[in-house]
Amino acid sequence: MKENENMGIKLEKVQPEVTKEVQPKVKEEVQTVTVKLEKKDKVEITEQHSPVKKIVSDYLLITFSVILIMMGSYYFKFPNDFTFGGVTGLSVVIGKLKLMTPGTANLAINMILLVIGFFFLGRGFGVKTVYSSLLLSFGLYIMEFIDPVTAPLTDEPFLELIFAVALPAAGAAILFRIGASGGGTDIIAMIINKYMKISVGKALLWSDVLITLSAVFILSFKTFLFSVLGMFLKSFVIDDLIESMNQNKYMNIICSKPDLICEYITHELKRSATICQAEGAYSHTQKNLILTAMKPAQANKLRAYLAKVDPTAFTTIIKTSEIIGKGFLK
Repeated sequence: MKENENMGIKLEKVQPEVTKEVQPKVKEEVQTVTVKLEKKDKVEITEQHSPVKKIVSDYLLITFSVILIMMGSYYFKFPNDFTFGGVTGLSVVIGKLKLMTPGTANLAINMILLVIGFFFLGRGFGVKTVYSSLLLSFGLYIMEFIDPVTAPLTDEPFLELIFAVALPAAGAAILFRIGASGGGTDIIAMIINKYMKISVGKALLWSDVLITLSAVFILSFKTFLFSVLGMFLKSFVIDDLIESMNQNKYMNIICSKPDLICEYITHELKRSATICQAEGAYSHTQKNLILTAMKPAQANKLRAYLAKVDPTAFTTIIKTSEIIGKGFLK
């Protein structure tokens, strides 16, 4: 207690008290929030790291891809004697020589290549490639007994060439996207790359060229020309499909509500973003610039959200198939 000398007023320092009833509630609330955060963190970690789900998803995609390759090869490539496409093309040549059926030849060649691959590469060509190679080989072999095809399905060779190219190309693109391949000449290309330092792409190209050229001595010139055309079409189709599968959207957003937009990007779309300070060249007013990248479907959602919360936002969207980093290509 103090006394003010000038005014004669007594001042008393009062200590704030926290009642016993309030203290437990405060502790209880803190504990509740902590538990909720811990649970949320655990859920997020579980969603981000689920190796079993990823493995199952990959092998389902591999199976679907092999079915596409198998349908294109068995129903369109084999009956028309198209010789492009690695081991399946070589199987057509062997089948035409009456040494064995294309399905049996494909199985025999792939088994030999798998043994050679294990000998020269060890585990270098991966379990996924072994699985896809075995599935394709036995699938084509079994199809000859389940549904024998001795003639083209139509009398339009160009139409059948399109399906002989498109179906295997789509399957090969999906396999490439998840880090696998159909085996066959891919194994030879990897061996050449390891010991002769020639790129896998060049080795595959030369193997396809040699197999396709072999048809000129065995098949009709018309079939040979179709095979050459199919070889070039396949390479273009695979490249385009891979690019479309990897396609993402890169967005620059000049806005006045960066906090709301970034919260939507990080919490709803589960993507990251970078905020930069920008200045208008004409008005010299300070602006917020958000840089972000995401899948096309997510970009569409973000566009709709921007139109709702910040209609004056200026957005540029760029298509790209090569974004390297977390959440994209590695």
